[in-house]
Amino acid sequence: MIIKELIGDFDILGKNQDAEGSAYKGSLNLSLDVNGRIVAVWTIGKNESQHGTGFFKDNILVINFNYIGANDQIYKGVVVYRCLTKDILEGFWSEKHGNPLYLGTENCFRRNENTSGIH
Repeated sequence: MIIKELIGDFDILGKNQDAEGSAYKGSLNLSLDVNGRIVAVWTIGKNESQHGTGFFKDNILVINFNYIGANDQIYKGVVVYRCLTKDILEGFWSEKHGNPLYLGTENCFRRNENTSGIH
């Protein structure tokens, strides 16, 4: 697999980095910057936006991400995806201020003309 095959839009299903593993849904857009590195933009729920940059090697995609949370605090973390195919990514993630006893998880499924998001 090559990095350009990952470009596009994905629906995501995830679980947070907490004891409950609370579930969330959203979307992920992957593109490339001028240097050929991954640029990621997540939309969690209806309006939480997260941004990241990363790299790809041996079907593993690693992205450092950040977002502005409660009280305008900046949260940072890293997500690692195993690219099972160009259409299915299986990942885990951790935030700097998240519960260190747990990892979040996230699975991504490429959108196509026949899908309009996970409901």
